[in-house]
Amino acid sequence: MTYRAAASRYDAMQYRYSGRSGLKLPVVSLGLWQNFGGNRDYPSAFEILGYAFDQGITHFDLANNYGPPPGSSEELFGQVLARDFKPYRDEMIISSKAGYEMWEGPYGEFGSRKYLIASCDQSLKRMGLDYVDIFYSHRYDPETPLEETMGALASLVHQGKALYVGISSYPEAETRKAHQILKDMGVPLTIHQPSYSILNRWIEDDKTIDACGELGIGMIAFSPLAQGVLSGKYNRGAKSGTRAEEANSSLRQSHIEPNVLEAVENLGAIAERRGQSMVQLALSWVLRRSEMTSALIGVRTLEQLKDNLGVLDNLTLSDEEIAEIDAATINGLMELHPRPQGWLR
Repeated sequence: MTYRAAASRYDAMQYRYSGRSGLKLPVVSLGLWQNFGGNRDYPSAFEILGYAFDQGITHFDLANNYGPPPGSSEELFGQVLARDFKPYRDEMIISSKAGYEMWEGPYGEFGSRKYLIASCDQSLKRMGLDYVDIFYSHRYDPETPLEETMGALASLVHQGKALYVGISSYPEAETRKAHQILKDMGVPLTIHQPSYSILNRWIEDDKTIDACGELGIGMIAFSPLAQGVLSGKYNRGAKSGTRAEEANSSLRQSHIEPNVLEAVENLGAIAERRGQSMVQLALSWVLRRSEMTSALIGVRTLEQLKDNLGVLDNLTLSDEEIAEIDAATINGLMELHPRPQGWLR
């Protein structure tokens, strides 16, 4: 059966401009990091992707290394584009990134021009696209001059391979430098993608979020649920079907220490009073900041997607509620900061 997008797809979703650009993103965007790789079949993938688009999620976020195995998420999404989403390509924002290891040798990761240009070409081929809407430097490279990394991004725009460019996990000082270098090249730095959640506030401590607001750079938070911790499932002892049981899990032990889980338990009472799930409270908190364009979610099931979308019913947090959330989590904040080698993604 040929897919036809819901006529009501733009009725409920809210959209925000990315900084001072003309690009709008849905307040909830869908990432294909760990859940759309080689272990996902087409029907179950399209059940989620099709429903997301039907609900107004126009932004689909990928990277060259997403899978597992690396590259498989882009390949699967390329199949969806060819078979079902092709008529709607101009309604979608499709992003990709490069920065983490993709192939052997000295040119297979980080921020050289050689790596970034080759990676973008490979991503376009895997997805069957002529261009991506956003292409990111996935992590700061301390060994490559920032002028070279930003120059590669600018070249992708000039070549028509990317409409906008962004950075991910860059600290405040490097964000400012990247912005200025691109500005001098006539290419705006449109968006920054950092990790950010109630439990992970490094962009506030580092002032990266303030810098983006000042410079007119949009922001989209990844891991707004602290890799599922803020869903409350680890408080319930859940491991089956979660990152905790995966051999190469990106979930750190520090994410599920007793003090962290106690903070999550405290948040549960606040969410209940607001008539929200834990997930919805966590997304509301991330989106409370005017600098934050969108929250990037990752889901394994359609039910999880629906839960995330429930945040649209109540995005507002009062000053009193924000203060209560701060008090509830004061002993459970994660000490996470981007390192020159790149924050574990």
